[in-house]
Amino acid sequence: MPAGPRRSFARRHWLAATLLGLVGLPAIGLALWATVALNWSYSTGKRAGYVQKISRKGYLCKTWEGTLYTDIARGFRSDSFSFTVRNDSIAHLIESLSGQRVAVDYEQHLYVPTSCFGDTDYFIVGVQALPE
Repeated sequence: MPAGPRRSFARRHWLAATLLGLVGLPAIGLALWATVALNWSYSTGKRAGYVQKISRKGYLCKTWEGTLYTDIARGFRSDSFSFTVRNDSIAHLIESLSGQRVAVDYEQHLYVPTSCFGDTDYFIVGVQALPE
């Protein structure tokens, strides 16, 4: 008895194709979006001031978040600069310099898809202690 016509790959594996379409493709798209957003820098710069706080926070995704206060004259705060640190060694260096005058190098990354990578657009890539 001759076999009937062979079904196509998609008909034989309809469940796998459906799961790939519903879960796999969006996951690949999100991963590609995050990779581009975290590797392409919109702007770079340097800010100077006093590190007011730095903490590791988050329920599922732990990130280092901090605040730097810039000053116009000794004792007068003019602006606060919120930042994220992705590198643990830089975060520990900033912790050790907390309360001192520092200069931080930052990169601004726009449209980062989730807060798992950080709460702000500003990512610190370097820090130097400044004389008082």
